[in-house]
Amino acid sequence: MKGRAPRPRRLRDVRWRTLALTAIAIAAGGIAIASVSDGNLFGWRLSTGAIPPRGQAHGIDPARQEIHQRFQQGVIMLHAKQYEHAMTAFHRALQLDPAMPEAHVNMGFALIGLQRYSAARDFFESAIALRTGQVNAYYGLAVALDGLLDRPGAIGAMRTFVHLTPPDDPYLRKAQAALWEWEAERTAARPGQTR
Repeated sequence: MKGRAPRPRRLRDVRWRTLALTAIAIAAGGIAIASVSDGNLFGWRLSTGAIPPRGQAHGIDPARQEIHQRFQQGVIMLHAKQYEHAMTAFHRALQLDPAMPEAHVNMGFALIGLQRYSAARDFFESAIALRTGQVNAYYGLAVALDGLLDRPGAIGAMRTFVHLTPPDDPYLRKAQAALWEWEAERTAARPGQTR
């Protein structure tokens, strides 16, 4: 059959395969975010809350379940850098339980993510007022005070964090490094003075 043009190749319709792969990737990403349980966000030590995990929440009253759900949503949003959404979730948790220091701490970290250091400072201070042993509140307070250019306050809060933190804490070295840097800058700013 000379002179006849070759038949064009039929392209396979890959839209369904692409859609399925996209759905799997989204599900895997959601699972990965939901499974993060180390309480770490960009080097900030987050609170994971004192409410039992989802599987253990049976028998808890509906208000406590909603607090737990909102708190966990906020933690996931913090990990995803969705600070406004995290704040919304923590705000609801705090409406239901204003005495939850973990929610105050994580609201502070969400505010730091938005560079709203003054408001973040207030939440860290309220967490400390609720529970003086809320160690990560001192770390967050130090970061917020540093953002407000209150280096002496930041040094004091970070010293408290270092003092209260167990020696095997993974954030201890980072806190000590920040202290060393801040104190070196402070010393360099005051030449001729020794400690």
